[in-house]
Order: sequence, then C-alpha cells, then structure tokens
Amino acid sequence: MGCFFSNRRKAEKESQPEGGEERPKQYSWDQREKVNPKDYMFSGLKDETVGRLPGQVAGQQFLIQDCENCNIYIFDHSATITIDDCTNCVIFLGPVKGSVFFRNCRDCKCTLACQQFRVRDCRKLEVFLCCATQPIIESSTNIKFGCFQWYYPELAFQFKDAGLSIFNNTWSNIHDFTPVSGELNWSLLPENAVVQDHVPLPTTEELKAVRVSTEANRSIVPVSRGQRQKNSDESCLVVLFAGDYTIANARKLIDEMVGKGFFLVQTKEVSMKAEDAQRVFGEKAPDFLPLLNKGPVIALEFNGDGAVEGCQLIVNEIFNGTKMFVSESKETASGDVDSFYNFADIQMGI
Repeated sequence: MGCFFSNRRKAEKESQPEGGEERPKQYSWDQREKVNPKDYMFSGLKDETVGRLPGQVAGQQFLIQDCENCNIYIFDHSATITIDDCTNCVIFLGPVKGSVFFRNCRDCKCTLACQQFRVRDCRKLEVFLCCATQPIIESSTNIKFGCFQWYYPELAFQFKDAGLSIFNNTWSNIHDFTPVSGELNWSLLPENAVVQDHVPLPTTEELKAVRVSTEANRSIVPVSRGQRQKNSDESCLVVLFAGDYTIANARKLIDEMVGKGFFLVQTKEVSMKAEDAQRVFGEKAPDFLPLLNKGPVIALEFNGDGAVEGCQLIVNEIFNGTKMFVSESKETASGDVDSFYNFADIQMGI
C-alpha cells in the first residue's frame, strides 16, 4: 500500500521541468495590472485641454508639472496631487483623499476638494476650495479663495471614496505661515463671483461627456459664506442626527432657508460623545443622547434677521417628526453656535 505523501512528492517531482529547475511561485500581487506612472501625470504641456474621466484615476497619486496655458480636468478621486511649476492654467481636481500641494505656480485658476491644501512659492492663484482642514499658504502672494461649487453625477460617490464629507469645508479659514506686516497675502473672492467665469467647463468632446453644472443649488458641497462679514447679529444652529435621510434633509433645509433669504455660514459633520452633547445642548442633552450612537451629526449655521424663527417654522412644517436640535431663541443662538463649532474644531484639530 502506497503512502499518500510519497505519491504527492512523486507527482510534484514529475511536474517539474527538465533540468531540475522549479517554476517560480506565483503570488496574487504578481497578477495585478501594472501601473504606468505616465497615466497619472501631465507634464510639459502647452496650450492643451486634457483630463481624466471618472474611473480613470481611481484613487492613485497624480502629478501635474511644467504646464503652460492648459485646461486640466481630473474628474475622479485620487490619493494626493502635486502641482509644480505651472503657469496660466485652469485646473479642476475631483476629491483628493490626502493633500493637494501647489509649488511655484502663478496665474492659475482652480476648483478642487481635498483633505489638506497647501500653497508654497506661488502668486496669483484663484481657488474655489473644499478642504477638510485649515488651508495653508507659505511664501505666496495674491492668493484668492472662494467656496467649492461644482456638480457632476459621479462626484458624490467620489467624495465617499476619498473619505471626505461634503459638510466639512474650511475654505475661508486660511493660515499664512509667512505673513508680511501691513500686507495680506490672501483674500476672498467676491461673493457674487461666477465659478464658470474663472474655471470654464471643458470644451473637448471627450470631457464634455461629463455632465458638469456649476449652479450653486446643484453643488455637491453646500455653498457657504465662511468667514465673510455676517449680515446680521442673529444666527441659528441646527443639528441633524444620523439616519437614512440625514444628508437629504440637510440639503432640503439649506435650500428652504436660502430660498427665504437667509445665509448659510458654515457646516460641519462630526461625531459627538455624551459629554460633548451636554456641553452643546445643555438641559436638552438627554433627549439626544440615544441618537449619538447612530453616527456623526451634521450641523448648519444660518444667519439673517429672523433666522431662528424662520428655521423653526421650516423645521416644524417640513421635518415634523424628525428629531433635530434648533436654537430656541435669538438670545441663546449665538451661544449655541459658538459651543458647537468650538467643540467641532477641537475634535477635528482645526
């Protein structure tokens, strides 16, 4: 009677090629499609319109360098993007999981979304930005910022793939590492700036297939006023708790409030603990504690005379039955806003 293991060794020996050399082992990573760095780079271009369609970058790193008078559109999410030595270019970048870094660029106009944004040794940039952390400029002048305002059908999914929240946008909270006494190296673009006048839509047939809109009411990222001067002393805080329709409810509330003439100042999506709720919601905290375990909350700050009453009316009429925190009065609203956003900024390290 034969031995199983001896038979197996015999079979393995017979399967070896002549000459006694064993076939190299095949591993799963050997089967992966090889990445060509040139597919994730635009370099040395002049007077061209180029881009990548949804699905063509798929979370890889990307490099843009030494381009002049070019229109560049990355309609996909990526890991990080570096832009070096570019002049007079129009650039759109889909959601970037990590950092976007501009170095030694001038006269460029951009729309982009990222986790971290940094500019060094640049001048005359216009940036419509969505950034989860505080944007940083260094050794740069005449950098102008506006709020990200862009839509195409795949963009919401790309934000998720990049791990970015459309509600975490500190686009106007700029930190200048190299300030000059008596000068301001950065400013905010006019509130009525038309995005398409700065970052026009692509004109090539291939890129026109991406159905882009730059209308404010269609923007994936809510268009906020950020740190612009407030029009009124009255603000209102609304906090929505995690559920199946939280994002849709937040968008609906924004549309209703903006439609009635109020201004969206800022938004935030962040996880809360019981002690955070106690600090922000005060005596109402026990009502909301069971909801905190369901996921992050979304907070919205609205501004304008009558914002508190206007918001309460909309919430009662449209969202009756949906649990939300809404500032009770004009007198308490300012404290509500300060308490929540101070907590949220600390939580997010801003």
